[in-house]
Amino acid sequence: MHSIVEIFANGQWVRAAEFTPHGRYKATFEYLIDYVFSDSPSPVSLSFPVNTKRFGIDSETGAPECPAFLLDLVPQGRGRKLLTQELGVADSEDQDLSLVQHGAFNPIGNLRIDTAVAFYKDWQERNRNHRTDGFTFEDIITRKEEFLEHIWMHAMYAAGTTGVQGAAPKFLLTQNKEGLWFADAALPDAEATKHWLVKQPRGTHETDYTILRNEAAYLRVAACCGLRTGGKPLHEGDMLFVPRFDRAIEANGLQRLHQETLASLCGMRGFGLTASLFSLVEGFRRHVTDPVAEIVEFIQRDILNLAMKNTDNHARNTSVQRLSDGTIQLTPIYDFAPMYLDREMILRGCRWSTPEHRDITDLSAIIDKLSLSGTDKQYVATRLHASSGTIVNLPEIMAECGVDREIIQHCMPSIDQQFHRLDGCV
Repeated sequence: MHSIVEIFANGQWVRAAEFTPHGRYKATFEYLIDYVFSDSPSPVSLSFPVNTKRFGIDSETGAPECPAFLLDLVPQGRGRKLLTQELGVADSEDQDLSLVQHGAFNPIGNLRIDTAVAFYKDWQERNRNHRTDGFTFEDIITRKEEFLEHIWMHAMYAAGTTGVQGAAPKFLLTQNKEGLWFADAALPDAEATKHWLVKQPRGTHETDYTILRNEAAYLRVAACCGLRTGGKPLHEGDMLFVPRFDRAIEANGLQRLHQETLASLCGMRGFGLTASLFSLVEGFRRHVTDPVAEIVEFIQRDILNLAMKNTDNHARNTSVQRLSDGTIQLTPIYDFAPMYLDREMILRGCRWSTPEHRDITDLSAIIDKLSLSGTDKQYVATRLHASSGTIVNLPEIMAECGVDREIIQHCMPSIDQQFHRLDGCV
């Protein structure tokens, strides 16, 4: 099936590119000529500048690998399960591009797929009986039956796209001017005032609730440590409300901001893949507006992940975004939680490893291997060394931000270890 990639620009959806799958992670891809020669077209992926080149089948190469950004749009979690059931297909990686074609109607970021929009509208027509006048916060946290039906109607397909991939149930909700809540796809852009990602526990075990409750506290810690965050989270009952940072209400209306994972920028196809953190740095360094500042931010996040034992650091848990003024930077931190508690024993997937598969832990040695000038390397080292004062006070910061005392105690050895790494960075 042939699909068009649409991009949100100047307040409307614009047809930008086309792709056709040819098997697992194989696809032809090219920008539309009208888009190429339009006024200042933005790329659908930072790795694919707007041009007339066609990535297609030829006699020598056959079907090429699909552009990696398409894998950012693959539904996961419960949204994926619903979609595969609706399509009557097996839940396998062979179906990923087909799921993009049917499920990416309202993803994180500023892209959507035309065939998914059509599929969703058809699904709506077949499921018309639903409430559309919005819900109060109390309706949501008490799981009012009508609200659950509304979410089923409008949010489940969107629950697994791009930045909301993963095992935990997640919903995209939007508030109108009266403060009422809607599934994101159900509220017209002109009526939207706030956008939220709402998460529930991965399961029903006590540790699942502990992880979710402390994710709110962990995000507050990140803000106190000077890392880039997207707004104040709210935890109520067994639901975590996180302000979305791929949406911005500006003077000229709602803006959908480009968002792309480091997995996409590094050309990684598939899920659960390991990567060197050096490779991830190279993946974003050549695109961001201020590479040195973003590298400092990236390493500081890694330090905090290690200190606070967030083991879930795969390549889709960090993304870049393009702001309305053209600035390209790492997005605010997300999926930052005490994942060492997870019963599935999630292991740290990305390390500072060399091509010879040798892990490097010394920060000075890590900085030395970065593709930076000597002056920039010294700046990075100075910034990291200065942050040791924050890390040494991390137990107090965690307590003030509401992290459980047992988690703080468990993190004490790792906090001490990261302090000494930073203190020795010169």
